Amino acid sequence: MPVTTLHDTAVRGFASDNYSGVHPEILAAIAAANDGHQIAYGEDAYTARLQEVFAHHFGAGAQAFPVFNGTGANVTGLQSMLPRWGAVIAASTAHINVDEGGAPERVAGIKILNVPTDDGKLTPELVDREAWGWGDEHRAQPLVVSITQSTELGTLYTPGEIKALADHAHERGMRLHLDGARISNAAAALDLPLRAFTTDAGVDVLSFGGTKNGALGGEAVVVLDPEASDGLLFLRKLNMQLASKMRFISAQLIALLEPSTDPAGELYLRNARHANAMAARLRAGVEAGIADGSISGVAFSQPTRSNGVFATLPAGVADELRTAFRFYDWDASKNEVRWMCSFDTTEDDVDAFVAELARLT
Repeated sequence: MPVTTLHDTAVRGFASDNYSGVHPEILAAIAAANDGHQIAYGEDAYTARLQEVFAHHFGAGAQAFPVFNGTGANVTGLQSMLPRWGAVIAASTAHINVDEGGAPERVAGIKILNVPTDDGKLTPELVDREAWGWGDEHRAQPLVVSITQSTELGTLYTPGEIKALADHAHERGMRLHLDGARISNAAAALDLPLRAFTTDAGVDVLSFGGTKNGALGGEAVVVLDPEASDGLLFLRKLNMQLASKMRFISAQLIALLEPSTDPAGELYLRNARHANAMAARLRAGVEAGIADGSISGVAFSQPTRSNGVFATLPAGVADELRTAFRFYDWDASKNEVRWMCSFDTTEDDVDAFVAELARLT
C-alpha cells in the first residue's frame, strides 16, 4: 500500500530541534532491529549493548534506563533520588520548573525550589538561597540540585562549574542531577567527552536526550552513582515509561553513541556540531547585517554557545517573520525570541532566514 506524505517537506523553521525529522542512520538502526523476535521490556540484545555503550562514554559504573521522553526521564530520575519529603533546587528557567506541565510536582510529588538566574545557570551561592531548613518539619527538604546542560537559555556550564556545584551539594548532603536534553550540543560546544562534565565532575544522575539530536523518540535515565538512586526498576513502570519493545529505543541511542573510528566522531557529535554551527552562522549573519545596516533594531539577549539563538526584535517583526519561518517567543513582554537549529538545518535555511529578517527590519 503506498504511503502518502501529508506535509510540505520544503517548509523549514527555527522553533525547536524537535521539529526536525529522524536522522537516516537512526532510521536504519530501527529497521535493522526490526526483524525477528526479541524479549520485551528490556531483556533484548540492543538494551544489553546499550549498557556497554553508556559505560564507554560515562564510565564502568554507569547504568542506563531507556525511557520515552525527556519529561519522563527527569521525573523518573528525580523521583528515584528523593524521599517523599524531598525537594529539588533548580534555576527558575529550568525545564522541570517551566515546561513540564507540573509533572515533577503532580506525578512525582516533588517540590521545586526555584532560583532566579539571568543566564539559566546555578552557582553555589545561588543554591544557598534555597539550601536551608534541613530538619525543619515545616519545610520540604532540599536534597537534590538539578541543572541543565546546555541550559534552556543556550548557555553552558564548564566542567569546573559543575564540579563546584557537585562538591557544594555533596558537602551539604544533597545530590546533583543533570537534565541533558541537549547534552550532545554541550559536548560538541565544549569539545569534551561526555564524562568530563558529568561523571568526572560529580554528577550523580542525568537524563540523556536523543530526540532533539536526531532520534525518533528516545531518552535515558543514566545513574552514575548507584548510591544516589533507588527504585528505578519499579519507578519507570510506575511512571508509564517502561517500553515493551525497548529494543527500538535502545537501537536509536546506540546509533547515536556507538563508538566510531570516523574522524568526525560518533553520530551524536556530528549532529550536534552541525546544529551548533548553524546557530553560529545564524548569529553571525544577523551580526553582519547589524554592522552593515541591513538589519536594524535587533539585539542579542544571550551568548550563542550551542544550537539556540536568543534575540530581541522590533515590535511586530516577530509575527511578520513567522509567516515565513516558525519560531517561538521567549519573553513576549520584551519582544525576546528563540531561534533553534537542528541536525538537518541547512546553510540555505539560515541564509534565507537572515535575508527575510533584513527585509522586515
